[in-house]
Formats: sequence, C-alpha cells, structure tokens
Amino acid sequence: MCGRSTTDHDRDVRFRLPDPVLNTQEQHHAEGSWLSDPDPNLATLMQIQGISPFVRALLPIRLDGGHTLCYGVWIAIHPDDLQRAASVWNKPEYSELKLTGYLANKIEPWGLFAAPVNLAVLDPDHTPYCVSSPDHVLSDVLTKEWPHSVLASLPPR
Repeated sequence: MCGRSTTDHDRDVRFRLPDPVLNTQEQHHAEGSWLSDPDPNLATLMQIQGISPFVRALLPIRLDGGHTLCYGVWIAIHPDDLQRAASVWNKPEYSELKLTGYLANKIEPWGLFAAPVNLAVLDPDHTPYCVSSPDHVLSDVLTKEWPHSVLASLPPR
C-alpha cells in the first residue's frame, strides 16, 4: 500500500549510543564511564562521566494496518535512578521498575530529543517501555496510530 516491502512494516531500530555521547570525541570510552556491557549495542545501563546516566528503553510506535515500529532508545535518568535500576535489573523486583527521564536520541520524523518520558517494565524479559509523556508530541507518538509514511525517515533494511 505504501510502496515498501511488507517486511519493512514491523521494524526495530536500535540506537547504539545516546546522542550526547555520540557527539563527544571519546564517546563511551571517556574516563570514568561505565556500561553494563562492554559492547554499547548490548548494554542496557550506562553512566558517562560529565554527561548523564542512561537506561535503554523501547519506544513502540503503532502503524496503521496493525504494524509496529519499535525504537530501542536511550533515556537520560537521574543518578539515583541508575543505582535503583541496577540494583533490581536481574531480580524479580525489576517487573515493578518505573523511571522518568528524557529521550537521549532524536526520533525522526518528530525530533523529540530531550522530551520527558515515563518508563515502566511491561515485560520482565525486555527493557522498560516508554509508556507516557507530559510532552504533547511524544504523547501523540505513543498513543496514536501513524501512517506508514513515517518509515520514509528510516534507512532501508
């Protein structure tokens, strides 16, 4: 219907690093930095000295026709929340984890960098999900159904 292959309609896009980290010379190798895994593609928590702590989250976007575009994003969180998240990450209490923070990746075609967001664990086998936001644009992204044309901002598979 939109001219793209049907395999392009249920997409997952994972950001390797938060934009503020990506835009620094040393990136995640800066002295004093910590990642929950040495490979940032696998890390779910990170602390970058002088920038922020971050947690990975899923930002699902409903597309018409019952399809989904899901971004694996980084969320800037408070240092106390990083400690709290790390303390429950692999424990039963993880399923009750709720966090607030700010999107640390630009989400096209909406932008949304630094939009406030609320996170909750919806599936204990996944990173937390972006569930709501006081930002009107991000709230619309999370709650409305979008046309497949939003896929045009993504690189082809």
